[in-house]
Formats: sequence, C-alpha cells, structure tokens
Amino acid sequence: MSPRTNIAAPAGTWQLGDLTVNRVGFGAMRLTGTAPFDRGVPRDRDRSIGVLRRAVELGVNHIDTAAFYFSATRSANELINRALAPYPEELVIATKVGPGRDPSGAWWWASPAQLRGQVEENLRQLGRDHLDVVNLRVPPSGRTGSLGEHFGALAELRDAGLIRHLGISNVTSGQLTEAQAIAPVVCVQNPYGIEAASEERELLRLCGELGLAFVPFFAIAGPGREAGPVAGDSGAVRAVARAHGVSVAQVRLAWTLQQGPHVLAIPGTGDPDHLAQNMAAGALRLSEEEMARLTRCRTAPYEARS
Repeated sequence: MSPRTNIAAPAGTWQLGDLTVNRVGFGAMRLTGTAPFDRGVPRDRDRSIGVLRRAVELGVNHIDTAAFYFSATRSANELINRALAPYPEELVIATKVGPGRDPSGAWWWASPAQLRGQVEENLRQLGRDHLDVVNLRVPPSGRTGSLGEHFGALAELRDAGLIRHLGISNVTSGQLTEAQAIAPVVCVQNPYGIEAASEERELLRLCGELGLAFVPFFAIAGPGREAGPVAGDSGAVRAVARAHGVSVAQVRLAWTLQQGPHVLAIPGTGDPDHLAQNMAAGALRLSEEEMARLTRCRTAPYEARS
C-alpha cells in the first residue's frame, strides 16, 4: 500500500459503541459492477481491490457491506477480504442482514431463525471471527410492524460473541424505540439526503438526541437510489457546486454531513477518482445560506424500499 494520508480527518469522528470511526466511510455496494448486484458490467477485480486499499490509505476506517452485495463474478465481502486482510486494528466493518439472495440472484427475506446463517455467511466471506456491527435491515412491508423477534435473534448472537454491536436499517422512530428495549443500538441506517422526507429528518434528529450514529444511504444518489444520481440535479445543487468548484456529489455529501456531528457518510464507488472526491467532501464547509437554500429545494422524497 501507499503511505496513508488521512483526508477523512476534517470531518471528525464518532463512536459506534466503543469503536471510533471517521465520519467519512465507504460503502461497498458498487464494488462488484458498474451497477449494483447483478446489473451492469463487472468491475475489474484488481481495480476494485485497489479502490479499497486506497480508501484505507485516505483515512477510511468504516466500511459498510453485506453478503448480498454480489454479482455473477464478484462478491463485495470477498473483495474486502482479499484487499484488506489481515485487517488494520482500527478498521470497522459493518454489514447488514435481513435481505438475502440465492445463487441465481433472486431476493428473499430471512426469518429470525435464518439470521444466524446470514451472520455466519458474512463471517466466512470476510474471514472474521466476529462482526463489528450488524444492521438489521427491515423490509418495506415491515416498517409498520414489529422488528422485535428479528432483533431479539441478533441480540442472542451478540451475547454469543458473533456480533460486537447492533444497528437497524430502513426503520421508523417507533421501531428504534422497540429495538432499544431489547438490546443497545449504536446506529440507524436509513435513506437520507437533500430530498429526505420529514419523517427521516425527525429520525435523524432523534438519533442525535440519543447519541446514536445516523448513517444515511443514497445521500449522493438521492431519488435515483441504486441506479445512481439522477441526470437533472436541482439548479440549487449545481449552483452551490459551481461556487465551490466541486462536484454535485461533494455538495450532497457535505450537506448531509452538516446535518449533525452524529451523521456518518458511506459513499460508495468503484472509481478511484470518485473515491478521492468523496473523501474530500468531508472538508467542504457550506454556509448557512447555502445549507438553507439546499434544504428548500426538496422536491422528490425518498421512497421506503429495501
């Protein structure tokens, strides 16, 4: 590896339980191909491995992944293992369970009893004896129901030593309260960005009050979600980007990080140039007027999907 240059430092750090992470991390979803999962063209293996190693060199010590991040020829977890093992002591790897994909790529959702198998699959792929953080991803249909049985199953795996810390993903404020009554929660992962709906903004605020990390996904993509950023970004976002001489993606990341010191970013990319830009966004400071201007341009709230 090249010498380390911690360009993540300007954004500061936060605690995931007893683990300290830089607020600008890395999401592994786009490592396997030009589009997530089994869509798009597979990425060059060595290039993806190089992106991961460069991310760590630039200060990333929080990587978000999942066993269901795979294409026909690539697995994000196995790329992480190949690139970074033996893992640096300070590296925190967070993964997600709940959704699953069979070898053909078809999706399914785990029952409480099936969560152990998903946890063990992440352990095997990553080559770990325990997982630093496991987030329970709630399906869209489950956002009005209870997550207690599933989260309780993960709490048992935490007690057994397979998991160090627990988080939840794609949830409501009520489900956060329910989970906390079962076991400690260190983070909430929900879609969030400039277009976020009022419900998501309230959950972000609640996490800040409780001292929990809020980890937004699709902060850059916005309503484009897995497909990536929409072609016609708002004039306000483009204007702020021009004023600072940066990319639209950097403005979106900076706006998200400035929502609170407890907000962590996990932008994903398979492009080393985009990686450097994403990391540099942690040092971009938007004025109060720019923040307000971007906040007012909400036009297309996220949908609560998987």
